[in-house]
Amino acid sequence: MKSGREQLRPLKMVINRNLLVLAFGFTLVASVVHASIDSERKPYIVYMGEARGAGISTSDEHHNLLLATTGDESIAKSSKIYSYGKSFNGFAARLLPHEVKRLSDEDGVVSVFANTRNRLHTTRSWDFLGMPQTAKRRLDIESNIVVGVLDTGIYVDAPSFNDDGYGPVPAKWKGKCVKGANFTGCNKKVIGARYYNLENIDVENQSPADLDGHGTHTSSTAAGTAVKDASLYGLAQGTARGGVPSARIAMYKVCWGSGCSDMDLLAAFDDAISDGVDIISVSIGGDSRSFFQDPIAIGSFHAMKKGILTSCSAGNGGPYPGTVENVAPWIMTIAATSIDRQFTTAFKLGNGMKSTGISINTFSPKKETYPLIDGARASNSSGDYYGNIRYGSGNTGSSGQDYTIKELNGAGVITSLDAPTDIAYTTIIPGTTVQLKDGYKIDVYINSTKNPRAVIYKTRTTTMRAPFVASFSSRGPQLISLNILKSGQPDIAAPGLGILAAYSKLASVTGYPSDSRYSHIQHHIRNINVLPACCSRRRLRQDLPPRLVTGCDQVCTHDYR
Repeated sequence: MKSGREQLRPLKMVINRNLLVLAFGFTLVASVVHASIDSERKPYIVYMGEARGAGISTSDEHHNLLLATTGDESIAKSSKIYSYGKSFNGFAARLLPHEVKRLSDEDGVVSVFANTRNRLHTTRSWDFLGMPQTAKRRLDIESNIVVGVLDTGIYVDAPSFNDDGYGPVPAKWKGKCVKGANFTGCNKKVIGARYYNLENIDVENQSPADLDGHGTHTSSTAAGTAVKDASLYGLAQGTARGGVPSARIAMYKVCWGSGCSDMDLLAAFDDAISDGVDIISVSIGGDSRSFFQDPIAIGSFHAMKKGILTSCSAGNGGPYPGTVENVAPWIMTIAATSIDRQFTTAFKLGNGMKSTGISINTFSPKKETYPLIDGARASNSSGDYYGNIRYGSGNTGSSGQDYTIKELNGAGVITSLDAPTDIAYTTIIPGTTVQLKDGYKIDVYINSTKNPRAVIYKTRTTTMRAPFVASFSSRGPQLISLNILKSGQPDIAAPGLGILAAYSKLASVTGYPSDSRYSHIQHHIRNINVLPACCSRRRLRQDLPPRLVTGCDQVCTHDYR
């Protein structure tokens, strides 16, 4: 049965092959009408607090609750989706509205909340933090640290997860390695891997394999082994490594193309705590909500009671205040800052004007210059303009104009933004993002010559002032519980802008199927949110790496609004 929620369907657009159409995205909203919403069962999570003691069957307890609520044995059996009981108590079930109310009133039930979908938060950084490769290490301790990562899966064959030189798996480890499509197993570095799809949605590749790249990237940032001469098509070449290179990794795949569901997140926490991880890393979030209805808050609370620290990214809702996510006081919430490396992409106009924008452009030009056209003149263009560099404008560097122009056989794109940006997006064709003042100059040039031309050069790395808080990084204060003194969240800031780390070869560099570039190393905007793994056993403020910014430090901020 389809959901009663509004269904969003893309408005199909037909573009004349001789025209360049720059348009805002539209969606066509259609409502699906049901005879009675109250008769539709929807997935809910029933949270019941602490796990029961030995000898008590939580599964039977959950069934009996459902039986008392529904009054029907067969409905009680068919409605239950999953029982949590290893590390905390609760279950997921498909319920009717009046059953939700009845369960909420039951003794022993802490909360009942609808299952929702959360979203993902998308080499030199450790040196910048003052943690060089030559730093003194306690390998005997670090190799027994197990970092549990809740994410999109992992690509074990990446060089960052090579297990050469690793000893046996730590004796404390009780986890599993679940095999499946494109995932043949674990090793002594990646010692655990599970996946969760409790709603049984139709997904590709039911296995812990990473088809997105996000989970591989965050895992290697946390604990990837050192990989010499790593680069993204020659960019940012150096040794890529994680914060604790000798640590082990356990992947809990909870995210699919449609997002990361509450019930899957709770199942992963339930297993990770029981498996024996030492720290849990979560680069996932959603709109902040009551702690009793937040799966990350619930899971991390029970992890904390077992002495396991959960570190979470603060979110990508910046630069606006009050957008911070993952705000429970027992979570270490981490904002994203820059390092002193920036990716700049130069371009040159036919009149000799040179300037730079920001992007990740791995392409070198094959011609000296290319014909240049702007969006306003696109309606009058002919097929002769195919292969051109197009100039457009917008308010985000990830508007997909590069993909649109690639589909029109364009050679590249120069995008002008009406606000400053610090985010370098990877383009599927040669491209760069420039500030509005340069956009005006390009516009004047196009309108003042009969044959405007331009060329975009391959991206270079340059040095910039750092650290500063990334424009996308969510800001405080947290608004969920104003009585908590920890209202100045995020708690800490660490590099999360322009970070290169491992990537899945099951996903293209840009994520577009038509992109033929695949790489073991990729640039992403990710918080290094597992930094506490380096110092979780030495909590004193003075023991933190020198450029790990805490709430009482001064940090350079920019106003991007």
